Amino acid sequence: MNGDLFAKEALAQIPKILTLCDRNPHSPTYGCCDRNFWQYKIVDFPSGMAQEFVYPLALAYYTNISNNPFYQQAAIPDWVEAGILFAAKTAHKDGSCDDYFPFERASGAAAFSLLACIESYSMLGLDNPEILRFFELRASWLAHHQESGRLTNHQALIVLCLELLSQMLCTPRWDRAKALRLEQVLDWQDEEGWFPEYEGCDPGYHTLTISCLARIYQLQPDNNRLKEALKKAVELAAHFLHPDGSYGGEYTSRNTYNFFPHGFELIGQWLPGALRINDCFLWGLSQGLAPCYADDHIIGHHTWNYLLTWRDFVDRISLAVPHKSGRIWLKSAQILIDRRENADFSGRPQTVLYIALNKGGAFKLFRDQKLVASDTQFSLQVRSGGKLKNAVGHLIDNYDVQVSAEEITITGQLGWAKQKQMTPVNLLILRVMMLTIGRFFPNLIRKLLQKMLITGKQDAPFYFSRRLRWKNYQWHVTDELQTRSWQPVQAAGIGGDQTSIYVVMSRTFQLGQLQPWLDLTEEVKKLAPHQPLKLDRHL
Repeated sequence: MNGDLFAKEALAQIPKILTLCDRNPHSPTYGCCDRNFWQYKIVDFPSGMAQEFVYPLALAYYTNISNNPFYQQAAIPDWVEAGILFAAKTAHKDGSCDDYFPFERASGAAAFSLLACIESYSMLGLDNPEILRFFELRASWLAHHQESGRLTNHQALIVLCLELLSQMLCTPRWDRAKALRLEQVLDWQDEEGWFPEYEGCDPGYHTLTISCLARIYQLQPDNNRLKEALKKAVELAAHFLHPDGSYGGEYTSRNTYNFFPHGFELIGQWLPGALRINDCFLWGLSQGLAPCYADDHIIGHHTWNYLLTWRDFVDRISLAVPHKSGRIWLKSAQILIDRRENADFSGRPQTVLYIALNKGGAFKLFRDQKLVASDTQFSLQVRSGGKLKNAVGHLIDNYDVQVSAEEITITGQLGWAKQKQMTPVNLLILRVMMLTIGRFFPNLIRKLLQKMLITGKQDAPFYFSRRLRWKNYQWHVTDELQTRSWQPVQAAGIGGDQTSIYVVMSRTFQLGQLQPWLDLTEEVKKLAPHQPLKLDRHL
């Protein structure tokens, strides 16, 4: 078992990353990694997050693996330094940066790009006082800024940035800030082991938090509380590796297929069980089951994390051990994982169910290491007030849930999906707001947008019940949907990968999404008022 596949997957993204970067030394935007800004000129400011791309470039420069055309190429350090200088040049006076709109002062973009710049600067042995002054300015802003919403991965990133820069500059300047921030991260960890991301448990972002905390533990090896938190976090992450080697999905709080493997290699140096997680994921990666993150905005995260995993890969024989049959019910996360034997009584869990009890019973079902069904609950297109709206059953809510050994029942109400799009008028309003009042209260604007696009929920006039029964070594799924009148419903169905909140890293393609849409429109058209829609499936 080796980590070359991680490196090969990452290096395949480097040509695109270089395409996104302005590599012309005589250009006024030399070093900018936001192609929409410097090349297409379709946005009026560069995204600060894009400067994170310097990190995978610096790592590619040092990745000594066969068929790596970027290894020790002299042009790359120049482009990396230019990228760091552009980050400094385009930062606000307080060191912060924007991501999606002017004067946003986005913590995530500031932290990701600062981490990338610090690590790249250190790796390449650069010596530039202007860059160091920028690092100090941004670190100080991050140290004293608290964003709205609970995104633990951002908090862990900030602590890592402060720790790395403290050691680089040999200063205690941020000691109190990073200690308080790390304490906050550890306090946020649920007893079940997961770190909150907005409304609950997202195993994908959980692995990013693990990566950051594992790196911090390397720098703080005497921090026993952090070590115990990492043990608990790794144990939790292991549950979400699917039998086919894929990870996460739409039954989680932020709907991501994220998997950041680097932390498991670092932790595996003192907790060998962590390596089993990467071994299982590597097998899935070899089968082409990794999601595609190769778009202009999110290509960087996994690329640098994969290259770090290759660099720090722990030599071993395969440690992959299958889970035993049984049930894991994460009551706080509201996720249930049920592993059962088939009729051969082999003792191996051949049928595995992952179900979100707080998302209407959205689930993934595997049999014999293959995906059998992915289900994101009912979805209706409804004519309302001259507009076509979308009512869905997978928004996070407090549903009525009953769980027994052989049966799971969830009942509740559909909610209106978040389908807000930008229009020229909306964009102008946001720009005017941010250029005037909003620039002084960016966190308030962010909080309002979070409620509009992510956390807020409006009930729709449709009521569902979902029952799953284990019978004859199969799951029998019975769905029922009721409403006063079906007349406004234009279309109905159940998809395998539908999501309805805004999350940057969601809605990526993964092979398991090739499952066809289950169209129920004709069945709905036959229904009389108050007559329920019923659906029975044996899976």
